Amino acid sequence: MQLTTWLQLVLGRPFRRAGHRTALVAAGLPLHLAVVPLWLWLLGTMAALVPAPTPLPVLLTLVALPVLLTLVVTPLLTVGQRRRYRALVAKDLPRPAVPGPGRNWKSAVRRLTTRALWRQVCYHAVAGPLFAVLDLAVLAVWAVALVAASIYVWIWALPPQWRVTDVGHTTQAAYITAGGLALLFLGPRLTGALVRLETRAAEVLLGPSRTEKLARRVADLAESRAGVLDAADTERRRIERDLHDGAQQRLVSLAVNLGLARSTLGDLPEDARKVIDEAHREAKEAIAELNNLVRGLHPAVLEDRGLDAALSGVAARLPIPVRVAVDLPQRPSPTVEAVAYFVVSEALTNVVKHAQATRADVTVERIGETLLVVVADDGAGGADLAAAGGTGLAGLAKRVASVDGTFSCRSPAGGPTVITVELPCAP
Repeated sequence: MQLTTWLQLVLGRPFRRAGHRTALVAAGLPLHLAVVPLWLWLLGTMAALVPAPTPLPVLLTLVALPVLLTLVVTPLLTVGQRRRYRALVAKDLPRPAVPGPGRNWKSAVRRLTTRALWRQVCYHAVAGPLFAVLDLAVLAVWAVALVAASIYVWIWALPPQWRVTDVGHTTQAAYITAGGLALLFLGPRLTGALVRLETRAAEVLLGPSRTEKLARRVADLAESRAGVLDAADTERRRIERDLHDGAQQRLVSLAVNLGLARSTLGDLPEDARKVIDEAHREAKEAIAELNNLVRGLHPAVLEDRGLDAALSGVAARLPIPVRVAVDLPQRPSPTVEAVAYFVVSEALTNVVKHAQATRADVTVERIGETLLVVVADDGAGGADLAAAGGTGLAGLAKRVASVDGTFSCRSPAGGPTVITVELPCAP
């Protein structure tokens, strides 16, 4: 059993997908040679006209004609190459970014000046003929290998008189068969190397450039990050609703029942009354903590009434006066809106805890496609973003950067402190 498996690996492994790769090489031969007649015609015409005096316009026309024909057939040849790879080796070559078709001359000029088009011309006019030579060499190796390996079949197909006359044909055929078998085992490796080389060249010259790949990668990452942020915001909303409609309501019901028990049960022992009073107090404290937690996840007022009402609610709960001015002709996306709310809420919390301020101002307005948020206070100043570590202002900056926003903090010693945030708004 092990010997059979070993023979299958040794004898069968080199020929896996060899048929598809050989077909890919054979199908690429006419595509690689497609523009060769144009350039041979150009060289022949130039060689014939150079000795004789030729008008310059005629000479330029003869030179430009093959170039124009090459530009015309280049998109068709590129489509053929893509179909060849897709049909024979199930590989899709990435497409470069090219300007769309237009009816005016400016669009035609833009298409003719794109690097993607001239990379394709380079592939078909320069790399293609070189690959055609390699294709012919590999196909010749396969042909010679098949003919040599089956030499005995060809010999027995000849008339009997020839086999009797040429007595030494058997020994010669043995050497030829051995050489043919060696070429058969060499053919798949040569074909695989050529296919890898052609594929690499096709990806570089027929596909997008490295800059385009990086731009597409950045766009994909930005889209993925936006999806993650939206999913996280949706999950926060779900948790907020579950806590508000589930655990919070149960705690409120518990607190009400404990209050009723304390009020109606007058003949309870003093120890039992103390236990009920303590449980009622802890239930109310748990409700307050849960309210703060829900508000920190995603306040319901933000979703229902927008930034103006949500920020006004935050300002009303602070021990210092806060002026809130919100000017938004239309609401931004929920993700940007949530980032703006949490930035203002955290910034005002820092003002109360650290700034020793007597008042604060919050301004939110939309300028074009940018949401501008400014939080200012008259405190002691000295806030340092670099020294904040992973919390405080640094955490706010990271939250703003998650939606491609900008964060700046100006806080000289003695104040005032001004935090400016710019958030991009979805159109």
